[in-house]
Amino acid sequence: MADRLLRSREMILAVAIGAMILLISLRFPAFAEPANLGRVFNDTAILVMLALGQMAVILTKSIDLSVAANLALNGMVVAMLNSAFPGIPIPALILLAILLGAALGAVNGLMVWKLDIPPIVATLGTLTIYRGLIFVVSGGAWVNAHEMSPAFKDLPRAALGLPALSWIALGVIGLAWLLYTRTATGRAFHAVGGNANAAVYAGIDTGRTRFAAYVLSGAIAGLCGYLWVARYAVAYVDIAGGFELDVIAACVIGGVSIAGGIGSVAGAVLGALFLGVIKNALPVVNISPFWQLAISGSAIIIAVAFNARAERRKGRVILRTAEHRA
Repeated sequence: MADRLLRSREMILAVAIGAMILLISLRFPAFAEPANLGRVFNDTAILVMLALGQMAVILTKSIDLSVAANLALNGMVVAMLNSAFPGIPIPALILLAILLGAALGAVNGLMVWKLDIPPIVATLGTLTIYRGLIFVVSGGAWVNAHEMSPAFKDLPRAALGLPALSWIALGVIGLAWLLYTRTATGRAFHAVGGNANAAVYAGIDTGRTRFAAYVLSGAIAGLCGYLWVARYAVAYVDIAGGFELDVIAACVIGGVSIAGGIGSVAGAVLGALFLGVIKNALPVVNISPFWQLAISGSAIIIAVAFNARAERRKGRVILRTAEHRA
């Protein structure tokens, strides 16, 4: 039991994150203070939520490259609505962002399901389309802080021990754990990616399952669209440009297999926190932020190689014989 725990990806990541914090705090003790670690989690909250949505897609042996563009389009739409009609209740704007995000995710899911377009091609196309739509909707103009209502900007910052953004992220983590581990839909995500043929024999509709994964990813991206523009109090065409790389990196670093069928909520969360600690530590140790993309890309390559080697070593057991079950 102890040996298996020590070799688990989650434990390795937790130890790596703890080691990084310890090393940085040896030179900059304030980095390890609880208040600062709370700020690191808050800074990483949106990445954590997006990674949990992307996890559903990757589990089904697909990919969603449009997640950051989805976030950006939703953020621009709700920011413009709030600017034009400040009387709209904030919960209504959040619900609209979630529904619009889910609809954009459904577009990806339909292309993969009904048109049989490869996921990487379909979502690369919608990435470009959604980014273009931001320009069409906004005319290239920004929505700045003074154009947003105080209630719109204040919600993610409202503090109840932790900022509301952190509480929302913790809520999403809890709901994701329930979905992936305690529901038939969560088990279907794993089954479709692990062995699509076996899933069909088990009565699972693989197309509908992939569609559901994209809808979930899109809905979370929609929520994060509001949270992003409200927290930073600005909406513009290039919101979250390239952020899809960080989302995929968080999943892969956390042990969510690109080959599908393998992954855990704890792993995805720790993968996001791993990147969050690195990005918050870079300015502290005087490393240029421009290295962030290189670090994320390198982390993806190393994690994919690690995952592939681990899967070759373990293999995958799809069906067990009667004597093993006995």
